Amino acid sequence: MKQTFQLITDMNCDLPENFAKEHKIEMMSMGYSVDGVEYLTAEHPESLDSKEFYTKMREGAVTKTVALETELFRETAKKYLEQDMDVLYIAFSSGLSSTFQNSARIAEELAAEYPSRKIKVVDSLCASLGQGLLVYYAAAQRDEGKRIDEVAEWVGDNRLKICHYFTVDDLNFLHRGGRVSKTTAVVGSMLGIKPVLHVDDDGHLIAIGKVRGRKQSLTALVDRMEKKIGGNENKIVFISHGDCEDDAKFIAEQVRKRFGIKSFLINYIGASIGSHSGPGTAALFFVGDDRKEK
Repeated sequence: MKQTFQLITDMNCDLPENFAKEHKIEMMSMGYSVDGVEYLTAEHPESLDSKEFYTKMREGAVTKTVALETELFRETAKKYLEQDMDVLYIAFSSGLSSTFQNSARIAEELAAEYPSRKIKVVDSLCASLGQGLLVYYAAAQRDEGKRIDEVAEWVGDNRLKICHYFTVDDLNFLHRGGRVSKTTAVVGSMLGIKPVLHVDDDGHLIAIGKVRGRKQSLTALVDRMEKKIGGNENKIVFISHGDCEDDAKFIAEQVRKRFGIKSFLINYIGASIGSHSGPGTAALFFVGDDRKEK
């Protein structure tokens, strides 16, 4: 079926590049640095592969992230607008980055430049494969023949049903990113405390609990899913990880046993988010009733 519009996102969605190509999703690169050397998240000769990136983090490398360059969005969108295609950009959460705000401003300028075309920018209020899952469903709707206005409206109406639950193995990385205090990181590490976090309705990263022990923290993610999934059909569940694939597979097996779900997409957490969460992060994403935590 011929595409009715081009779907664009950024690589904070953590979708595998071959998956994005197969589903005709354009992913824009995000910048990051390791010990002062700058890289892009897209595959090219100067990129670090995911395993190498996390190895460097474990060895003490200093990593930093860079917001999406507004000119990259302009250039990417124009490529399709000039082909007489409409454009829908599903952006990284405004609660974690300025990417959405910057891109929305550029979209207004492009709308004036291309008055016969539609260009829409939607704040996903999601991160990592939560954003990826939202994009996946948007692509499915596009492929069913729905128009850009319908899909953009659906994304806005359903983005807060994309539940994110994750845990980290080393609190020191969250401390370095300003998410927990130094005391919490030191004491928690000594006691084997693992936090459980989620992304709230404003797209912010929020700690919602803590457990002792790694396996217990992974199981806690599935426990949260049991409370939030409701009657929602999840034909596929997404799981991302910071170079701990065995833990991601453990989560998948627990989900399969409890809910009978057989289809999973498992992928690395990219450098943009991994710079803050660190190696050993494991995250579970699915469609639930809502994100509210009581």
